[in-house]
Order: sequence, then structure tokens, then C-alpha cells
Amino acid sequence: MGFAGGDGAEIYVVDDDPAIRKTLTTVFLAGGYQVVCFADGAALLATAKEKTPSCIILDVHIPGKSGLDILKELNADDYPAPILIMSGQGDIGMAVDAIKNGALDFIEKPFRGSVVIEKARDAIDAFARRQTSGPLSAPTRLHLPGREPLTRRESEVLTQLAAGASNKEAARQLGISPRTVEFHRARMMEKIGAKNTADLIRIFMGGAL
Repeated sequence: MGFAGGDGAEIYVVDDDPAIRKTLTTVFLAGGYQVVCFADGAALLATAKEKTPSCIILDVHIPGKSGLDILKELNADDYPAPILIMSGQGDIGMAVDAIKNGALDFIEKPFRGSVVIEKARDAIDAFARRQTSGPLSAPTRLHLPGREPLTRRESEVLTQLAAGASNKEAARQLGISPRTVEFHRARMMEKIGAKNTADLIRIFMGGAL
């Protein structure tokens, strides 16, 4: 079964494993995407700072600069394309760190081609929506005086939750997984000192942010 619908969008794949690069190239080409592969972070950075792809698929364990290093150097929270991190099932803590550093979502290895295609497509669509309409087009970061400000992505998640969206609905709007919405929600509660989601929304709706 094919995954048509890529419309020629360009995907950057960063992984030091030739087999992973080959597999993802095959998957994305079958989905109608163009693919550029990189074996290390330095090569990606040199290209990604000059040309913006539609999406970056980045392995967290690569030689030289790690995936986290690359997220920081690209200022991933403000990078004009979604960055998805790939990590093994035992690296959830690292995946959370990647999300804190601006990765949109993460993909667990081993992965299914259909899952990678779906995540990339959702991420690209969500970024397109953010650029063209609605409150997500504004890079506003919400913050409380004297406290750590929310990232743009955390602010987007909070705006969705405050509007009454469930984790699943917020995830669909933002092109991420419900689990990633949970990561952002927990991080915001920690930053703001909210006891639960209702408390988080109450502070937001009360205009304290």
C-alpha cells in the first residue's frame, strides 16, 4: 500500500545508520516526498541553515553533535519547519529533553513506515496551519513575571486546552501525539506551579499569564 500525498515536499533524514536512511528514503519516496539524507549533524546544520525543508527527521544518537545539540543550534522552537526526533524505546527521558528543546514530536524505534509518514504529514500540515491562520500564527510566548516563560509550543498547547480541546484534539490540531501534549502539559504545570490541568487553565484564563 502506498502513502501518496507528499506533493514533492522535501524531507531531511539524519541518521548514522545506512539501513535506517535507506528505509526512510524508500518510505518517503513512496509517499511522494523528496528526501535528502545526512549521516551526521554537522552536514545537516550546514544545509538546514541555508535552506529550509518541509520537515526534518533527526536521530537523537548520531556521531559528533547529538540530536539535542542540533536542536539547540537550529533554535528548534523557532525553526520554520517541524523537527521530529527518532529514539529507541529506552530513551524516553531523552525524547522528553528533545521536546523541551524544540522538537515537535518523537518517533520510537523500531518504527513502522506508515507511522513515520503519518507523523511527518501531520507535522507539515500543522505548521502550514500555524503560518496561515488563527492564534497559532503568532509566536507569542506566555509567561508569569519572575517565572520561566513558556515556549511557543507550550503556549500553543495551553491555548488549545483552555479552548476546551482534549489532549487528543489538541494533538491533532498541533500535529503531535497525545503523549507529547502530556509532556508539554506536565512541563507547564511545573513551570507555573499549577496543581492540575484545571488549575493551569484557571491561571491562564484569569489573565495571570
